Amino acid sequence: MKPAPPPPSSLDAFLSRRKTAQDNYKESIAQVSQGDLLARAITTSVGSMRFFAAILAWTALWIAWNLLAPPRLRFDPPMGFVFWLFMSNVIQLLLMPLIMVGQNVLARHAEARAQHDFEINLQAEEEIEMILRHLEYQTGLLLALSEARSGAPQERHD
Repeated sequence: MKPAPPPPSSLDAFLSRRKTAQDNYKESIAQVSQGDLLARAITTSVGSMRFFAAILAWTALWIAWNLLAPPRLRFDPPMGFVFWLFMSNVIQLLLMPLIMVGQNVLARHAEARAQHDFEINLQAEEEIEMILRHLEYQTGLLLALSEARSGAPQERHD
């Protein structure tokens, strides 16, 4: 008769080693400056379809006005649209560094979230391993009981 495997560690011992879950989002936001939060908000809004639609409407109205309005009401000469190009370039030059800062803030948050997910996955692996050890222990006990009852060794299916 094969001896039963040693009992696995208790659930209480496992839970005492387990780390409590933390809200990494609040921690990462607490470490961000007000300027970074502003850059993140601008990055999020500039990357939306609403912003794209606003820029598209602004451009279409600007070009349509300067092509179709009476000549005395036009303020940007057609086909050159120098003022429109100037305004567009100013917007681009101002938004470019803000978007890059905002993307860096979002990337730091994504890295913190990925690290938290990794820690949760490790914890889940430990829990699964503990469950498997308990199942193996129970299987050993059942085989030992079965052998004791019948007197013949039982096959193990590993």
